[in-house]
Amino acid sequence: MHDAATLIAPPPCGEGLGVGVSAQRSTFGAPTPNPSPQGGGETAVTRFDRRAFLAAAAGVALAPAAAAVTPEDTKLRAVFDRIFEAVLDDDPETVTALGLDKDARAAAKSKLSDASVQGLDADKDRTAAHLKLLKTVDRARLSPPEQVNYDAVLFTLAGDEAAGRRYAYGYEGAGEPYVLSQLTGAYQDIPDFLGTQHTIETRADADAYLERLVAFAVVMDQEVQRTQRDRNLGVVPPDFICERTLAQMTALRASEPAQSPLVTQLTARVKEKGIEGNYAAAAERALTAYVYPALDRQIAAMQGLRAVARPDAGVWKLPGGAGYYRDALRNFTTTELTPRDIHRMGLDQARELAARAEVILARQGMTQGTVGERIAALFADPKHHYPNTDAGKEKLIADLNAVVAEIRPRLPAMFGRLPKADVEIRRVPKFIEAGAPGGYYNRPPVDGSRPGVYWINLRDSAENPSWTLKTLTYHEAIPGHHLQRSLQMEADLPMLRKLAGFPAFAEGWAMYAEQLALEMGEYRDDPLGELGQIQASLFRAARLVVDTGLHAMRWSREKAIAAMTAIDGSPTSSAATEIERYCVRPGQACAYMVGKLTWLRLRAEAQKALGPKFDIRRYHDAVLAGGAMPLTVLEGVARRWTASQKA
Repeated sequence: MHDAATLIAPPPCGEGLGVGVSAQRSTFGAPTPNPSPQGGGETAVTRFDRRAFLAAAAGVALAPAAAAVTPEDTKLRAVFDRIFEAVLDDDPETVTALGLDKDARAAAKSKLSDASVQGLDADKDRTAAHLKLLKTVDRARLSPPEQVNYDAVLFTLAGDEAAGRRYAYGYEGAGEPYVLSQLTGAYQDIPDFLGTQHTIETRADADAYLERLVAFAVVMDQEVQRTQRDRNLGVVPPDFICERTLAQMTALRASEPAQSPLVTQLTARVKEKGIEGNYAAAAERALTAYVYPALDRQIAAMQGLRAVARPDAGVWKLPGGAGYYRDALRNFTTTELTPRDIHRMGLDQARELAARAEVILARQGMTQGTVGERIAALFADPKHHYPNTDAGKEKLIADLNAVVAEIRPRLPAMFGRLPKADVEIRRVPKFIEAGAPGGYYNRPPVDGSRPGVYWINLRDSAENPSWTLKTLTYHEAIPGHHLQRSLQMEADLPMLRKLAGFPAFAEGWAMYAEQLALEMGEYRDDPLGELGQIQASLFRAARLVVDTGLHAMRWSREKAIAAMTAIDGSPTSSAATEIERYCVRPGQACAYMVGKLTWLRLRAEAQKALGPKFDIRRYHDAVLAGGAMPLTVLEGVARRWTASQKA
């Protein structure tokens, strides 16, 4: 249940760069659940990782890919199928997230993935075996499209296999070093997964939900085992992360069984479907006998960690911490950029964006103070806030739907292909909103049973002033995550590749989509809306600065918060939530701006090379057709297309 670079994607962003809930396993591209501007990202279930990605491959029967061109293409597709089947066999959450928990795989619906030390070791062995299997394919004998697929999968498998040998702690790969945190762990993922991914149509579905409640307790105990093992290795989250995690665990534990969302989200759906049986009593017994005692043990384990935790925020303090961070950056940015390169990039972007913001602020009569201070004043100005009531939040969501409706008919001017799947805008469930990102996206499942969903966190309406919402919506919905991820799901690709979610590709695209909306005139006569687009980019530039500051330059949490608010004007409360997220998911926040700058650079190269022959619609169709991939692979795709247009 985590969103690090893995074959299939969160998501996340948790997105995420993902397709399901599973302990971070390499998903040929990482999922990305993340906030934009004060949240934002893409994730599948709660996060979609490697197991999810692999599950994609096995789904070839659901959506056959184009016929192979060469014999080696056929061999590669067979390898993808074997990997996919292995993931499905091992990851019941991914099976559910893909809508495959029926017929021959119906038994998966009552299970959860193994989260034990032994399960993690088995995941690493499986990754090594899959890498060895992939290398039996002769890349030179593949057709060009299949070379792209090969390279994308190789990138993740090779990175995760190497990281698996180097680091014993955390989740597989590099990018989530702590088993339990405010963003990782079954306590954080499974309640939402059961409420939003586990469908209930029949009595068997409801019974399977009860069995998963019992399995939830088993998984939490397995996580305690891993946490204790990691503690012995010297891996303890920062003290402020322990405190945030304890607060969330305690909040989940505080409900009387009858009022717990783990019970009510079952009983409400059973009642809606007219399913007979006393499921309320059964679910309450499961909570009382299994779930709450296991959660108590997790709380006790986290209290033990808190007693020895230090305030050091970065992963530099962990065994092999400097190398771990470099591997995490490679995982999430899919580049070889160093921490110093990325830090400098963030500072340069912050200067350029601040100059743009200065012009708009001055025209609004706001001339006193730094750019960050003036943006902070706009955030705090109550005239830009929706009422912090249910009615006010419903109005906010209605306004977001209006933004989507306005830009939708204008998309054909920029894209030849548009997604068939619809997108819905929903509020992040109240019981997870305290630690959840500000906004994120869940793509449609393979079977088309649900639309894409753009989730917005409405824990406090003041965190979403009206002038920020257009940009957040373009990022999460269209032409951002929903457009890109839905086109990928609908493309003629191997399933393993349909579900890939490299964060730098997906989040970079979503940021590029923010810029594209500006170029399309969506902020015409809306200077504060345009300022929202600039602030969102400043936010991502700040991420480059503070993420590298935390993990490579040994900054404190407080220094990072101050740096972020100074650059982009984020309220201190939301900046603190962001910084704490970067502490437990090192490198992931850097994917956004690195990706955006790559998308813009590649387009500029094509425009310069082709001049009047450049067609933005054909360009977008070409670079999105192959789905998510490492940025290094994307560069080759864009340049080959440009060369083909010169003929």
